[in-house]
Amino acid sequence: LAPCPQWPYCRQRCSYCSFNTYVVPALDEAAVGACLVREARTLLRLSQVQSITSVFFGGGTPSLASPRTIAAVLEAVAGAVHLPTSAEVTLEANPTSASTSHLAGFRTAGVNRLSIGVQSLDDAELRLLGREHTAAEARGAVEAARGLFPGRTSLDLIFGLPGQNQGTWTRGLEAALELCDDHVSLYQLMLERGTALASQVWGGALPAPSQDLLADMYQAARAMLVAAGFRHYEVSNFARKGALSTHNLSYWRAEQYIGVGPGAHGRFVPRGEGSCSREARVQTLEPNAWMREVQSRGHGTRRRVVLSPLEQLEEVLALGLRTDEGITHKRWGHFSPNLSLEAVFGALGEAKDLQEQGWLVLDSSGLRCTWEGLALLDSLLPDLLCQLQRC
Repeated sequence: LAPCPQWPYCRQRCSYCSFNTYVVPALDEAAVGACLVREARTLLRLSQVQSITSVFFGGGTPSLASPRTIAAVLEAVAGAVHLPTSAEVTLEANPTSASTSHLAGFRTAGVNRLSIGVQSLDDAELRLLGREHTAAEARGAVEAARGLFPGRTSLDLIFGLPGQNQGTWTRGLEAALELCDDHVSLYQLMLERGTALASQVWGGALPAPSQDLLADMYQAARAMLVAAGFRHYEVSNFARKGALSTHNLSYWRAEQYIGVGPGAHGRFVPRGEGSCSREARVQTLEPNAWMREVQSRGHGTRRRVVLSPLEQLEEVLALGLRTDEGITHKRWGHFSPNLSLEAVFGALGEAKDLQEQGWLVLDSSGLRCTWEGLALLDSLLPDLLCQLQRC
């Protein structure tokens, strides 16, 4: 099981951000931290798991929290379940809250991996994205992080910005490769309703890149990273020297995880209530309302849905095919003991057609996309889900 504490606060909202984040003039960090501690204890007890594999502090901007808050949450986790010394403990950080002293405090608190939201190394692109840091600040943060977390510092980059072309993207990625450690995450910009950037593009003030250009950017990035020794182990993620994200793999392998904090999502079996069914859970979005609920009943779960066997298999399929390992027969069998991968996807139908076209592979290892198919996953999934639903 993997706990995922969320720190929903930011210093400013980025122009593309549609996450559950809040910019507030003042914050009672001690009260927020106490609620994170209490909810983590409550939900871990409810899950009745004995040990965990990873902890991921997401946000928002969790690097705005103090190291003592992060330490308190980790102590609560270790007090509720076994937290192995080998467990991966990741914290997302923004360059402006990633000074060497602050990062050293997080390391002392128990963090052993950083994910830094660089997004771009071009100042004009950073202004367009509404980021509060400069390219120089991003470089300084990454260098400081690599000194404290060698081999465990990940960079996030965004492509497909309005006005960006293949040349500017390639040059930016080359600069990132000179700076980066052994893990890089690449995300195509998604224009979300209600964001400032989407309004500018949809209103005609900024140009949107074509689908062909987006595909070319993605393929160029894949080729550059693989040539630099990175394994393309998930649609958006690349690692070398074995530096894969243990925590993110737990999502893609459909393992259990507990969302802690405002708006956090989780998937686990609440065995403490006598249940044997996997649930999808969402915590209350607004921080003050969430805190009141945690203080009154120990957790702020706002929505919980028992997942049907079909819904669980749909998640296994959609998430597992994002990785280069795909879905193993053992993992599928854990969720579907009576209907094998071969029985579902080996017969004539959409999956067989995708195999013949070179997009999909079904063999003794399991079901996975080919190198070419991985780039087209979003267009392949509807057909595969239809075939699953007919079984």
